[in-house]
Amino acid sequence: MRKFLRQGFSFVLPVIVLILVPLWIEPVISASNIPALIIGTMVMFGGLSLVAVTVSSIIRIGDGTLAPWSPTRKLVTSGIYGYVRNPMILGVLITLLGESVTILSLQIFKWTIIFFIINNIWFLIYEEPNLEKKFGEQYREYKKRVPRWIPKLRLGKPI
Repeated sequence: MRKFLRQGFSFVLPVIVLILVPLWIEPVISASNIPALIIGTMVMFGGLSLVAVTVSSIIRIGDGTLAPWSPTRKLVTSGIYGYVRNPMILGVLITLLGESVTILSLQIFKWTIIFFIINNIWFLIYEEPNLEKKFGEQYREYKKRVPRWIPKLRLGKPI
């Protein structure tokens, strides 16, 4: 039961960021531009797929959640985490970008940029220093090998 609750909490923050905030800033949604609808939906699908893979890895491998109040117990460096250190936030950013394209919303695009800035500051000031304290040399080595935001891809193999 505890693991089930933990899994449920993993979706609280993405739902707030991806659904509630966009509905608050763009209460009237219209997707009348067919090319934008198609492209935006494909981008959203890619972002949501990345979010799902990340949540699954955090729960299965990291034995925790995305939420700061229930963090991972193990450092996750395999799978998508072998390519980029923050795939969850990257997935959310891609999804938000897809949302903004789908409904041609400058407001959601601005929210995407604000969300990125907030998270970048959060990672620099809080997340990374705490991961270094918690996981020590293992995290410092991981940080040297794997980029924070933009994946380095080498013929399908993680760095």
